[in-house]
Amino acid sequence: MSFIALLPTLLLVALALVMLGLGMSLSLQDFGRLREQPKPVILALALQMLVLPAVAYGLIVLLKVEPVYAVGLMLLAASPGGVSANLFSHLFGGNVAMNISLTAINTVLSIVSLPFITNWAIATFVQTGQVVPLQFGKVFEVVAVVLVPVALGMVVRARYAGFSERMQGPMKVFSAVVLATFSIIAIAKEWAALTTSFASLGPVVVAFNLASLLMGYYLSRGAGLSKPLATAVCFEIGIHNSTLAIFVALSVLANFQLALPAAIYSVSMYITATLFGMLVLRKHA
Repeated sequence: MSFIALLPTLLLVALALVMLGLGMSLSLQDFGRLREQPKPVILALALQMLVLPAVAYGLIVLLKVEPVYAVGLMLLAASPGGVSANLFSHLFGGNVAMNISLTAINTVLSIVSLPFITNWAIATFVQTGQVVPLQFGKVFEVVAVVLVPVALGMVVRARYAGFSERMQGPMKVFSAVVLATFSIIAIAKEWAALTTSFASLGPVVVAFNLASLLMGYYLSRGAGLSKPLATAVCFEIGIHNSTLAIFVALSVLANFQLALPAAIYSVSMYITATLFGMLVLRKHA
């Protein structure tokens, strides 16, 4: 089997190892404290389920996005936060326990919300009669790649606290390497889509990404959340699961054009999120 064929599996293993490392920095007390902080959960869910689709729709109208791309952007807006959200939050000082909890909650809710929003967009913009079914499979993916490795990491920390402490530095470096690898692979994989569609789709995709990050952070800070919690909310709603959006566009709706906004986003968000973290989050440290 070639290296290219093994690449998706290797990336999943790398992500699972990153999540294991994150788990080694967490304890049950970190999650227990979340019960006392319902505000960031409610705020993040309200932004994800209500505000971001409205922002996407506003950008579609303002920038006169073509109907098929409009559906693709709404599909992206309806996608929950991805594993990369946890990774960015870890690298830029966010409350990772909050991120992991939000990822799990958002993914479960997206079983219903993603088909609802996408089907509305199809009926509004293109009227093809296609329907997106409920996406139960993605819940199991989150459990396998996120929740199980994090739980194992927490067990390691509970039993070998000294080892876990020593591994914090190396695991953060490993996380940064994985993030850089994802960025390079995304650019290489989506290069054709980038070169052919960025002129027409790039501005609206980047605007949506920046709006998501800015609202997530500054609305959270305005609501009185601490910087780590605001960072967690910022990346959770600012880093969408573009892989899920591409999967639905290609495998469920069988339309390559619908996948283009998510394809461009899968590259641009690594750049915008990194710059946001460096210029905004560290500035407010």
